[in-house]
Amino acid sequence: MRALPTVETQFFTFAKSPEDAFVLESGDRFGPITLAYETWGELNADRSNAILLFHALTGSQHAAGFNPAVQGCEDLWTEECQIGWWNDFIGPGCALDTDRYFVICINYLGGCYGSTGPRSINPATGRPYGGAFPTVTVRDTVDAQMRLLDHLGIQCLLAAVGGSLGGMMVLELATRYPERVRCVIPLAAGHHATTLQRLHNFEAIFAIEEDRNYNYGDYYDGDPPRMGLMLARMIAHKTFVHVDVMEERARGEIVQAEDDLKGYRLRHQIESYMLHQGKKFVQRFDANAYLRILYMWQNFDLRARFNGDAVEAFKPCRHQRYLVFSIDSDVCFWPEEQEELCQALKMADVPYQHITVHSDKGHDSFLLEPRFYAPYLSYVLDETWREIQAGQAAGDRAK
Repeated sequence: MRALPTVETQFFTFAKSPEDAFVLESGDRFGPITLAYETWGELNADRSNAILLFHALTGSQHAAGFNPAVQGCEDLWTEECQIGWWNDFIGPGCALDTDRYFVICINYLGGCYGSTGPRSINPATGRPYGGAFPTVTVRDTVDAQMRLLDHLGIQCLLAAVGGSLGGMMVLELATRYPERVRCVIPLAAGHHATTLQRLHNFEAIFAIEEDRNYNYGDYYDGDPPRMGLMLARMIAHKTFVHVDVMEERARGEIVQAEDDLKGYRLRHQIESYMLHQGKKFVQRFDANAYLRILYMWQNFDLRARFNGDAVEAFKPCRHQRYLVFSIDSDVCFWPEEQEELCQALKMADVPYQHITVHSDKGHDSFLLEPRFYAPYLSYVLDETWREIQAGQAAGDRAK
């Protein structure tokens, strides 16, 4: 295993005054907003080598390296958070080659790892926003991240990359700002929330909001909705990890009585495994932030801005190059979703490549098995980079 460089989270604050307030998709004006982000590699002179990486549902800005602590969220930054979640994909010679590219990853607006979210202090009250934090959408999240790109002077990204919910963010960026990205790479994602996803998400939302400690999101002065968040995570976890993998991991679990249960005694290792996942999760995530990000997912439908027509959504994207990944054992974002996406790309005359990864690990494969993804990522990024350089050379010759 290669040595892990230490990385520090950086912060960017905007919308500091009422005149510069950030306008949400709802029409509400909001600010100030701080985004927590990390970067790897060096931005070149003409700022043409930037890759924006979007994290998944409960990920963070810390995608690679070692980060021992993040200001303002020390209580949530457990040992599990300290190692980058895509560590084997980012670095010198890796798929996202930091000898060549400048990689950025940003914690979502509404999150709990340094970006402005429900745990943040509302300057109007001096107390956490809690339940008063606005509902934000995928569009709001992407728009906020574009403000950071503007600050960094990045007008056009070499690529936007993301898995799961992060893949939805990628597609929103690509269609909302088609002139600002060249290569679009969604992994195990879709261009709208499906009925099954909405059902699972609603179960998780219900679990949190019906916890006796939830108090409409204003729980920071008391006990948090721990049990509701545990259940929400267990509901989601069974769609992230293939059942065979869960059984394999559960073999080492100890079946024992738990104080969290009202009378039922654990009878199988899989029960102990799932309870352990829930208990581990509540140590590193905030229930309000989880709800806000679930709301984003629930409300996402790329077709909505185009009268329900995905083909129209992608017509402005014909200059882009798409690399779409499916996972054959995925039961969170089923492979049929990527088939539907690719059909829309085809009908819109957008160039794309569709790769189906054969894995027994389910949805989380894109986090765990770089060998299945890295060769394709490297090839497509390299080809896009060569096209950019060729275009620049042709422009220089024409001067």
